[in-house]
Amino acid sequence: MVKESNRWMEASDVIPMFPSLVWKIQIEAGLRDALARSILAALADMWRGLPPLEAGRGSQSGQALHEREDFRDLVSCVRRGVTSILRFLRIGDAAFEITACWATVLAKGAAHKIHSHPNNFLSGVYYVCTPPGADAINFHDPRRQTAVIRPPVVELTADNTDQVVVKVRNGTLLMFPSFLEHSVDANLSEEERISVSFNVMFSSFTQQLSKPLW
Repeated sequence: MVKESNRWMEASDVIPMFPSLVWKIQIEAGLRDALARSILAALADMWRGLPPLEAGRGSQSGQALHEREDFRDLVSCVRRGVTSILRFLRIGDAAFEITACWATVLAKGAAHKIHSHPNNFLSGVYYVCTPPGADAINFHDPRRQTAVIRPPVVELTADNTDQVVVKVRNGTLLMFPSFLEHSVDANLSEEERISVSFNVMFSSFTQQLSKPLW
């Protein structure tokens, strides 16, 4: 009979599997300021004559901002970021395109409910104006089965939470898998929160990438 001992392990390891990645890029100050001037001027022109947003209300532009000349520099940043991500993921020379790009403005008290962006590979947000109290985005655990059993925890950690809050600031560019659900809490600032969102998909998905792998 083996004598009982407090020492019972020879080795131990924790193996992380199947991560949901979010890429966070901070645009350098000069370009950030130039983007803000161009984007804010474009939005002011698009919404000229409309009344200011009331508290608790939000507004979205059309979804073709990436086709406008005044969004050219932002599109360039997005394309460079996507290229870097595909390289990081060891994805080959797959052509991609921005399928939609739109601006969102949230007045004081306005929020954005949990959602994802179907039928795309990557999605992202560029933050133009993020006053204190409106400078975060929430990402939610995509594994719905983890909500079936929720035992109490003595401390929230990255390994047991079902939500991660990412702080952002003016000039932050976030990109993430389009399936990853996210939300925005109510704007606690007196100022408007202004961001530009976009989706990215492989250009030749139906012609090449959608073919069976087995």
